[in-house]
Amino acid sequence: MSDAHEAGAPARCTGLARVTDLGPEELERSWGREPRHVPAAALPTPFDDLLTTRDVDDLLSRRGLRTPFLRVARDGHTLADADFTRGGGVGAGVTDQLDDTALLRLFAEGHTLVLQGLHRTHPPVLELAQDLAADLGHPVQVNAYVTPPSSRGFAAHYDVHDVFVLQTAGEKRWRLHAPVQPHPLRDQPWQDRRPAVEQAAAGEPRLEVTLRPGDVLYVPRGWLHSATALGGVSTHLTAGIHVWHRGHVAEAVLEAARRGLAAQETQRTSLRPGVDVADPEAIADDLAAVREALLQAVADVDASAVAARLAARQRAAQRPAPVSPVGTVEALADGLDDLAVAPRAHLQASLETGTEGAVLVSRAGRLHLTDDDAAAVTAWLADEAPAVLDPDLARRLVVAGVAVPAAEGRA
Repeated sequence: MSDAHEAGAPARCTGLARVTDLGPEELERSWGREPRHVPAAALPTPFDDLLTTRDVDDLLSRRGLRTPFLRVARDGHTLADADFTRGGGVGAGVTDQLDDTALLRLFAEGHTLVLQGLHRTHPPVLELAQDLAADLGHPVQVNAYVTPPSSRGFAAHYDVHDVFVLQTAGEKRWRLHAPVQPHPLRDQPWQDRRPAVEQAAAGEPRLEVTLRPGDVLYVPRGWLHSATALGGVSTHLTAGIHVWHRGHVAEAVLEAARRGLAAQETQRTSLRPGVDVADPEAIADDLAAVREALLQAVADVDASAVAARLAARQRAAQRPAPVSPVGTVEALADGLDDLAVAPRAHLQASLETGTEGAVLVSRAGRLHLTDDDAAAVTAWLADEAPAVLDPDLARRLVVAGVAVPAAEGRA
């Protein structure tokens, strides 16, 4: 069993609806091709619940955050961690907690504060990121950029992932230029094309827009962009969409083909004694044999084998919804005879059968099941609703992080 959508997720996630006014077909036509500005009036809800100035100050000074959860930059230059961190004091054996006194000074001097991985440290953003990833099918991370008045944190550059920019406070002026490297991959960063980027950014922008609270700007990967805060402090969230592309499919195909070659005895035999593998002529016949076998192995790759390899990467790219370790164990202590349990949200669960028997594979890990339990779990996941299961099975599912007591579950 492999769910078409994530086990435990609501029937209609709200992530995508919060960041675009386009329907699925319209979004597909512009996806990855053109930037788009969406004014707050075109969206259903503002971003007041996601990140406030008070939230930012709390994260910087009261949460004990450490690097790399913060970067500090100005005019394209990123400071060393030691410039804004210090020891945690008595009882905290760490040396790199954020130093709010240093951050106060640096922010007053015009530095931009970049809260990285906010989808791991701030619950409202975590929920948005998980819903957005479920809607898009692509992994999502979220950073926050807090820029002092009339300052620029980073020079014109491009990202190797798509982004949705959500303006939460203040105003920021954005300038976008067409790509110098369309659809760049992760190993094709803008620094490798710095002269071309600087030359393109010196010309007239393709899009220049001021974002105000509640506005969204979609920037496909590769598009050059820079931004300057206007007037007061500007804060925006950047939801980075780490898109799947055909290169990922190619990697899965080649891995499956490599395994196919390894199963062939003729491809495992040793080359002759005295061979010089640095001589093109000496290995010409072997190269021809490998090419022929590889082409056939690629042709023989089954779509299900490719999907299985990508599924493993998909599970690893995101985490399931949070659970409450202490509260959950307290609930278990009261017994499971009449306690309904729900699938944990964003679980990405599938049931596999093989030499190990039935195994439930998900973002929570691997859980071996009996045939009877596998049938019950399959029905439970398909229903996507809280249910009272056999107490022993329910306990195993809860302790394994697959199920949550219904009061915490998302049916």
